[in-house]
Amino acid sequence: MDKQTLRKMIREKKRAMTEAQIEEASARLAQLLYSSPLYRQATTIYGYLPYNQEVRTVPMLEQALAEGKRVAVPKVYGDEMRFLYIDDLSRVEKGYAGIPEPVDDEPVAKDPTALVLMPGLAFDKAGHRIGYGGGFYDKFLSAEPDHPTLALCYGFQMLDELPTEEFDIPVDCVLWAD
Repeated sequence: MDKQTLRKMIREKKRAMTEAQIEEASARLAQLLYSSPLYRQATTIYGYLPYNQEVRTVPMLEQALAEGKRVAVPKVYGDEMRFLYIDDLSRVEKGYAGIPEPVDDEPVAKDPTALVLMPGLAFDKAGHRIGYGGGFYDKFLSAEPDHPTLALCYGFQMLDELPTEEFDIPVDCVLWAD
């Protein structure tokens, strides 16, 4: 299956999820995240704010803040994505493609060891991912390649193998829950 077909198939499955299913899977994923060595070792989390039926990351980011970790989330400027530190996860507004972004434009996050939580539509056990098509995370990680990366997804987003391209950057760890 090509990337476009896979994107369509996964989007349809996500749209069919109820809010209760999303919340239950997100709670299970939070527990997996908190027990992950990548999370436990991180002093900074570069997370993302959920859009539509994505895994509900806000409680995870709030927990990271409560544990004393620094948290940053992305904001898009043209064709570039920057992570901005955020202490108040309610200080957001719709940004690029309607995705929540910080209201403020600073401070820009500068932690080359921060754990990056990776959104995406599909993943495989080798860590390959199919994103939403903007290439923002691949561009970011090619410019800052030393970040550990971790993806959170629903069980149906986990596939045996994905089509890949040379510029695709695999994630270090994929956690999934049904």
